[in-house]
Amino acid sequence: MCTAGSTSEIESVSRTRSCGLCARMRVTGPGRVREMELSDVKRVYAFGGGRTEGNKDMKFILGGKGANLAEMANMGLPVPPGFTISCQACMEYYNSTPPGFPAGLAEEMATYIAELEDKMGKTLGDPNDPLLVSVRSGSPFSMPGMMDTVLNLGLNDVTILGLIAQTDNERFAWDSYRRFIQMFSKVVLDAEGDLFENAITKMKLDRNVKDDTELSAADMRELVGEFKALVAEHIPASEYPELAVDGKVVFPQEAAQQLRLAIEAVFKSWNNRRAIDYRKMEKIPDDLGTAVNVQSMVFGNKGEGSATGVAFTRNPADGTNEYYGDFLTNAQGEDVVAGIRVTEQLADLASVLPEAGKELYEVFETLEQAYRDMCDIEFTIEQGKLWMLQTRVGKRTARAALKIAVDMVAEGMIEREEAVLRIDPAQLDQLLHPQFDVTATYDVVAKGLNASPGAAVGEVVFSADDAEAAALEGRKTILVRWETTPDDLHGMVAAQGILTSHGGKTSHAAVVARGMGKPCVCGAEKLRIDAAAKVARIEGSTVELHEGDIISIDGTTGIVVLGAVDLVEPEVSGDFDTILSWADEFRTMGVRANADTPDDAALGRKFGAAGIGLCRTEHMFLGERKDIIQRFVLADDESARKAALNELLEAQVGDYLGIFEAMDGLPVTVRLLDPPLHEFLDSPRELEIEIVRAECAGVSAEVLAPKRRLLAQIDAMAEMNPMLGLRGCRLGIMHPELYAMQVRAITLAACELK
Repeated sequence: MCTAGSTSEIESVSRTRSCGLCARMRVTGPGRVREMELSDVKRVYAFGGGRTEGNKDMKFILGGKGANLAEMANMGLPVPPGFTISCQACMEYYNSTPPGFPAGLAEEMATYIAELEDKMGKTLGDPNDPLLVSVRSGSPFSMPGMMDTVLNLGLNDVTILGLIAQTDNERFAWDSYRRFIQMFSKVVLDAEGDLFENAITKMKLDRNVKDDTELSAADMRELVGEFKALVAEHIPASEYPELAVDGKVVFPQEAAQQLRLAIEAVFKSWNNRRAIDYRKMEKIPDDLGTAVNVQSMVFGNKGEGSATGVAFTRNPADGTNEYYGDFLTNAQGEDVVAGIRVTEQLADLASVLPEAGKELYEVFETLEQAYRDMCDIEFTIEQGKLWMLQTRVGKRTARAALKIAVDMVAEGMIEREEAVLRIDPAQLDQLLHPQFDVTATYDVVAKGLNASPGAAVGEVVFSADDAEAAALEGRKTILVRWETTPDDLHGMVAAQGILTSHGGKTSHAAVVARGMGKPCVCGAEKLRIDAAAKVARIEGSTVELHEGDIISIDGTTGIVVLGAVDLVEPEVSGDFDTILSWADEFRTMGVRANADTPDDAALGRKFGAAGIGLCRTEHMFLGERKDIIQRFVLADDESARKAALNELLEAQVGDYLGIFEAMDGLPVTVRLLDPPLHEFLDSPRELEIEIVRAECAGVSAEVLAPKRRLLAQIDAMAEMNPMLGLRGCRLGIMHPELYAMQVRAITLAACELK
């Protein structure tokens, strides 16, 4: 059995792999295909319905979603049958010139489609009883919302009638068809998603209803016609000549053609902008590819006895051992994550659909015991029957990661060493993010869901592009959206925090923000956002938020405040200390901190630093002390330079006293002063402008003389590369008394403590 997918480290996937199950592909280094034997390559794997060919250890072949679907099927959980096209097939697609399906894939798919039809007793494209499938992406590493999904594939103007006859539910059938056209057009044909949302919104306004569920079967049928017209009007025939009739794109009616185009679109989504941005952020290699999961559809939109939801076996925000998530009745999965409707809390599922809710909670226990970790789950309930659509180890905040790891050790689920290894060191930075100062006073203008903890202050922006542009200019922003989509990822990365007016705790904004450690407030429903006009109004008040206005958000409590709130550093939790103490049991090397101030030294010691590896003394002379070093460098005579040096000595003794005291006998390595002078001296060009303005204002030459001498001094020290030092020499080489002062300060501080 192939073990290529068993590694848990992203960095290790570039190692040489070679086996039949991995498509006989040998890969050395990202993106470098060295050899591929295509004669007997296996690219498709079945799951569910009595025959499953994979397991959870095959994620580099089946992708995370496909591997976990196979694992759940092996465990006997209710998984709709389907098949997975391998990640290697995706990379073969890209390695073709031009990109296209590799030889033999279509024939292999046909075999597995026939097997799926036998399992389901339905045929793809059958006008009387059609098989409908979903087409979903699934990379080896979790990339929530970054790639594409198509649901209800197989519907057309003929099979819709068969679906109505089989289900005796005309509204459900037309609702499924309009969803398919909407998703297929956006994902496969690259149509603008707002075209369809605007059409739905207009119809709801015309019918005077709030939710999609209040639209009738006739309304849904009308939307189907409108959506097909939008495709013909807005999709260029030149880009899809195979779908063009009389110069207009006609929505595809052949199920086989729909499936091929959807699979190709999922392959292409591996290299869309949001996926590339996410891989870069998460350091995921580009040469892995995405698998494609083709799965028989189950429906959460068959009435109030049906539902769909996203859930976690523990709270991913704070780690509490409780079931956590959102669900919607009479809905499909995209409704939950897209924030189209106000979701219900998972805790209420047992009262709405008691039998299915009870079974789901039992599945939670089964999955958590099997994976020995918090699981993220997608499920659908079709007329009372539970179906599992996905599971994976869930993303969580740093605070939740610590608590879950410590709790699972206490529960006997994992050992201490594994608990330590589960903590991503980079993610722990989240625990150092600011919080609102408890002594601050402020007025809350809106409240939403506390989707991702932490607090942020910034300018309001209404688009991801504006957030990214502001970050490049050094401005801090809060990204305000109706709800984020995967296309907003670059703006979410650039912003300090995210605020949405729709969506629940498992919406795209919430899940991605938690993974990035960004504060996020979701579902602030009183926020009425006009992104085009770049203004948001607070319902029930006169408050308006315009682009550039400063707001503060608290993702821990879910509040929104007009203006800037003072932020403070948070207290580190006891779980953090526990994990650090366990790490000390297993570590084989110590870590020293970089610290240039007594406060930094104390913080490093608190976090277990084994000393200071580098104390950069040039950092001690910025801020208020910058004037002293300027006077030393620019002194006209020895007495002035000596006076500045004495001030530096006094300051340095205080610095080293605090640093040595914090380290309490641990080693401290000091780098003597090596300042890049352009950071310590005034800008000569700004000084020159000041002189010119003074001349224009009639200031006398006598008054300007000192400034002219200063400008000449600074210009005389200017250089092409200031980081090399003054003409390539350290300042202490030119002025040895500077190093003598620093050595004296270090010695005096050490002797005083001794």
